[in-house]
Amino acid sequence: MASAVSLAASPSPLAYAAASSPARSLRHAALPSARGPRSPALRAISGPAGNRRGVVGRGASAVRAVQGQDTTIQVPDVTKATWQSLVMESELPVLVEFWASWCGPCKMIDPVVSKLSKEYEGKLKCYKLNTDENPDIASQYGVRSIPTMMMFKNGEKKDAVIGAVPESTLVTCIEKFTER
Repeated sequence: MASAVSLAASPSPLAYAAASSPARSLRHAALPSARGPRSPALRAISGPAGNRRGVVGRGASAVRAVQGQDTTIQVPDVTKATWQSLVMESELPVLVEFWASWCGPCKMIDPVVSKLSKEYEGKLKCYKLNTDENPDIASQYGVRSIPTMMMFKNGEKKDAVIGAVPESTLVTCIEKFTER
């Protein structure tokens, strides 16, 4: 019983370290918070939400500021109801981005897919498939991780790229299946 009392009365290891090392206690005493206030200049650039890339939401479009201009690039959604007509029966190769609204890497790759959709207009069709709303199609094609970008040509799956990859990786994949 006496040992329990003496343990309770003894200072914690952290309190002992702070008392024995004044420099240590000062180092840990006033650390700035990771989400502290931002400067007015940064707030003006990034907006109230802190989004420095200029992308607004995930939705069906990505809005980017390009040298003071807003350009909207649409990447339409594909669903179970439209899958056959938009992807399987397409005359052009199709890039389908399998994504979900809660997926951080999906949000990172979305502007890249939007940009490529614009660059390959007339040579490639790009669509997005929400895996939460269309799990049947995702499982049919073995999508186990998102984001997954899948290439289709003549109604057949040709290639897949998994993860938030650099633009050059997607370009290499697209170039294999598009006409120059």
